[in-house]
Amino acid sequence: MIKYNQTTKIFFTICLLIAFTNVVKAQSDFYKDRIDTLNKNIYTYFYDSANGLYYETNHVRTGEKKHSYLWPLCALIQAANEEETLQPSKDYLSPVMKAIVQYYSNIPPVPAYQAYVTKEEKDSRFYDDNQWIAIACLDAYNRTKNEKYLQIAKEIYRFMMTGFDTLSGGGIYWKEDTKNSKNTCSDGPGVLVALQLYKVTHQQNYLDTALLLYNWVNAHLQAVDGLYYDNIKIPSLKIDSAIYTYNTGTMLQSNVLLFTLTKDKKYLKEAQRIATAAERYFYKNNKLPANYWFNAVLLRGEIALYKIDKNRKHIDYFIDDANRIWNEERENGLIGKKGKRKRLIDQAAMIEIYARLEELLQR
Repeated sequence: MIKYNQTTKIFFTICLLIAFTNVVKAQSDFYKDRIDTLNKNIYTYFYDSANGLYYETNHVRTGEKKHSYLWPLCALIQAANEEETLQPSKDYLSPVMKAIVQYYSNIPPVPAYQAYVTKEEKDSRFYDDNQWIAIACLDAYNRTKNEKYLQIAKEIYRFMMTGFDTLSGGGIYWKEDTKNSKNTCSDGPGVLVALQLYKVTHQQNYLDTALLLYNWVNAHLQAVDGLYYDNIKIPSLKIDSAIYTYNTGTMLQSNVLLFTLTKDKKYLKEAQRIATAAERYFYKNNKLPANYWFNAVLLRGEIALYKIDKNRKHIDYFIDDANRIWNEERENGLIGKKGKRKRLIDQAAMIEIYARLEELLQR
């Protein structure tokens, strides 16, 4: 039997640490290269530099709208924020913000962003589209302390609350001009907007709003296992029982944020229950559902929880799926089903996912 002295043990320990560091660095470079590739291709295939706007797909067909709807920009602004988190000296947000401004509509009751470019046509205003922008702006404000981001979020908060009423006990509608459903996707993000504004301003009304919306979603749209149904119809009160990753993601993140703000462990326990149910329900046959951006929103919640309880199960399956997507669902440097047109929202979603995973590796 070989006996190791203390010097030999120290040597082997150092070797193992170097090997582990190299593995982490290699994985980190992996993500950086992917992010850079996707970002470069967005500005090659999806950007109209003459107008400062973006295209919905990499091939606009005759008869289709020339430019992107607002929704893909909700993904792109969050992706840009995560890129700046990794590279603070670079400016990824400005071109996206300049595009989003072109969706601004100041019609009553309060200004907000409409679904399509304002100068090209009048369109509906969706409460969730605006909330996603507010969430990204609040993340940018927390990172940069630039007041313009906070002011955008406050204005969007005012708009989203015009979509609240007491039919069905409360809740925010999905769409301003067709108030026939109240959705998890317009209330979950509403909780996050209110909570983040409370965290920044310490104004009690924001926390009150967050709890009002949080309790309503749980009472009307949460399934027994902890996941969330899509919406409740108005006025019939019929439940649309579709279950999507992003709805679970916003409520998972809301519970984590409520725990950090109140220190009430019931929110942490609920977050862990939701996270366990999410992996069980969504991760089938070693893959997540096909909507990358919905999954990016779930990842936000999983990472928030991981930072609290350090349970790797919250993120390991996302790492595996993100690697699978790069290997199996990439064509000519773009993400999406092979042989199909590629969508802007999918490129932005994967930038966000890779950037968030990269940020975890740097911790």
